[in-house]
Amino acid sequence: MIKLLPTLTFIAAIGAGVVGGVFFAFSNFVMAALARLPVPSGIAAMNSINVTVITPTFMTALFGTGLICLVLIAAVFMGWSQSGSYWLLAGAVIYLVGNPIVTMIFNVPLNDALAAVDPASGNGAAVWANHLSQWVMWNHVRTVTAIVAMACFWFAAR
Repeated sequence: MIKLLPTLTFIAAIGAGVVGGVFFAFSNFVMAALARLPVPSGIAAMNSINVTVITPTFMTALFGTGLICLVLIAAVFMGWSQSGSYWLLAGAVIYLVGNPIVTMIFNVPLNDALAAVDPASGNGAAVWANHLSQWVMWNHVRTVTAIVAMACFWFAAR
């Protein structure tokens, strides 16, 4: 497994970079654009995004990178004295906590709550306002942690 470490580190860096880029776009302009729409339209657009994002490509990038991080953590503990081990461990832990875990604990439940509300109701407006603040905040966490993890993987490979 140690022989695969450089390749896995490279793939993890690319995966973290791709995921970070997607989340960066949402944090910086997608959600702001959706917030400018009338509430029912914003909710409908976000619900549509939440359905269409579940593709093999994006799920592989998000959760496949997480799986690689688990392998990298195991590899670090099997060969702790190797150069870059601390960076590798840091990148893997930061990615796992900041992306798959934050997604499942915070962003997905917010998406589920948004999908369950009537967009035209007063409650819909309240859920949308909460979604825009809370979801975006957690998306910032995902963005930063994916980019930091990518940098850690780069340092580990040096």
